[in-house]
Amino acid sequence: MEIKILGTGCPKCKALEQNTREALQELGITANIEKVQDVNKIMEYDIMFTPGLVVNGEVKVSGKVATKDEIKEILQNYL
Repeated sequence: MEIKILGTGCPKCKALEQNTREALQELGITANIEKVQDVNKIMEYDIMFTPGLVVNGEVKVSGKVATKDEIKEILQNYL
């Protein structure tokens, strides 16, 4: 599973990354997590606001910090 956290390093971006890591750990999923901070690369995903969560190339969350439970629900669809 490939996961990307889209954001410039703001507190919300860091919170989304932390929630994602916790969700992965609780589900026992191993995934590659990449932080994408380059604005031009973020724009390629056609999101208007950060943070963003991309799972296997699909934008799943943008413009908000998803809770750990919300992320777990998203990730379970990829199992």
